[in-house]
Amino acid sequence: MLAEPARHLEMIATLRHAGARGPWLGLLREVLSLAGPDAQFMRHSERPWSSATFCGARHVVALTYEGAEAIAQGEAFIAALPDHEFTLRGALVADATVTFAEHSLLDEQRLSIEAEILVLDDT
Repeated sequence: MLAEPARHLEMIATLRHAGARGPWLGLLREVLSLAGPDAQFMRHSERPWSSATFCGARHVVALTYEGAEAIAQGEAFIAALPDHEFTLRGALVADATVTFAEHSLLDEQRLSIEAEILVLDDT
């Protein structure tokens, strides 16, 4: 397992303390761990998803990386996400992909990423 930076762990602990529950919290923890210590968490959204045989949710996680070293972490995240083996209690990840990536080099080096992750209920 990848080491998680303290600020990511603090954010997850704050969410749990506020009463947050569900597979999305474990998903967010794994995404942030995979994203690396320089990833800046921007937002998370979730919408229900279902097919004839499965139900679950589609999650979008937005991250930003600033600076050359951080951008290298972001590029590593882009490469690793599709093959990452998520371990979520009561759920499984059917698909994980980066749907948006934008490099900005004008004022400061920045990489903005949106990842979309389909999580199916495993019940």
